[in-house]
Amino acid sequence: MMNYILPFISLLNEMSPYLLFGFLIAGVLKVFVPKEKYINHIAKPNFRSVMWSALAGVPLPLCSCGVIPTAMSLRKEGASKGATVAFLISTPQTGVDSIAATYSLLGLPFALLRPIIAFVTGILGGVATNKLDKTTSSDVLPTEDDEADYKEKNKLLRVLHYGFVEMIQDIGKWLIIGIIAAGLIAIFIPDSFFAAYLHNPLLNMFIVLAISVPMYICATGSIPLAAVLMMKGLSPGAALVLLMAGPATNVATITVVGKVLGRKTLAIYLGSIVLGSMAFGLMIDYLFPASWFSMGLMNHDMMHAHHHDGFSLVKEVSSILLVGLIINAFLQKYLYSLRLKKLATMAQVYKIGGMTCNHCKATVEKNLAKVNGVTSVQVDLEKALAYVEGTPSDTDVQKLVDELGYEYKGKE
Repeated sequence: MMNYILPFISLLNEMSPYLLFGFLIAGVLKVFVPKEKYINHIAKPNFRSVMWSALAGVPLPLCSCGVIPTAMSLRKEGASKGATVAFLISTPQTGVDSIAATYSLLGLPFALLRPIIAFVTGILGGVATNKLDKTTSSDVLPTEDDEADYKEKNKLLRVLHYGFVEMIQDIGKWLIIGIIAAGLIAIFIPDSFFAAYLHNPLLNMFIVLAISVPMYICATGSIPLAAVLMMKGLSPGAALVLLMAGPATNVATITVVGKVLGRKTLAIYLGSIVLGSMAFGLMIDYLFPASWFSMGLMNHDMMHAHHHDGFSLVKEVSSILLVGLIINAFLQKYLYSLRLKKLATMAQVYKIGGMTCNHCKATVEKNLAKVNGVTSVQVDLEKALAYVEGTPSDTDVQKLVDELGYEYKGKE
């Protein structure tokens, strides 16, 4: 039994520090970086917004899990789908930490190529998303009152509440599903699976993609794995596919992207990662001198130094903290739902479609509160219900909901 539980715990330990860091970045971005400072650069569905998002993502030390809350926060603040996808693709593929580690183990050519390829594939994915998926969603509607409501609150508490409560409530369920799926893959697919298919460069790439895309592999942790497989005969191009596609995504990221951005965007996102990494991998194998990718600097001890073994205590504490935060976030949501059930006997209840996150909830609550005759409003996001106390006109409520871009479905 423990043989099945321990790999899952190990995976959770690997992912949790980066997830927590990503939630923290989302909170800091929300509270300390005024939206007007950056949102104009990434809000429009054009090439410029995609380029800025991809460029901003390259140096950030966020993995494919840590990037989820940050990217979803940007989307909620008004980033275009293309800019969001560009950030999702370019950020986890590399970072300042992994560039240095790549140079130490795999040499200068790999160290230079990783950020360039991350930037290019991010741009390609973002541009393709803007061109092929023009659907919009109400989760990015601005709310001027949302900022005003926060002004009197302690900034640190705002950071913590937004990052570790609101964001977890928004994407926590899909994150849990993804982590469980990633854990099952880690348990049932052994690392030695790669070594059996080292003789055909193109087959190398397909096998590497099939295994590395759904698995969780951090940008730095992928380096010793790629180095070992190259020593066993893996082509440099296939190793690059592992270095780029492996960190770029995993089952948890795929699950959240599909739920928040839609299936079409998910297909473009995955297609950009797969096609981009394979195209550059083939270029390395067939166009560049093989001598560029020799690994004369490697040795066994150096590779093990990059597994972050000294980081184990932090990982374990992070896992416990993450699980506690998830439980707290959903407990708060459950208790809030119980309060609304009691309120239902005294309030008018309206069914409103299109609400997808806490941002939507705040938008509806703050704007419905302005309707003539309304004394208070509370929204149950899970059930898509607005509990309105007072004597508002149904016509006024419907008009306001329509103006906000949501779907008025009548009274319960």
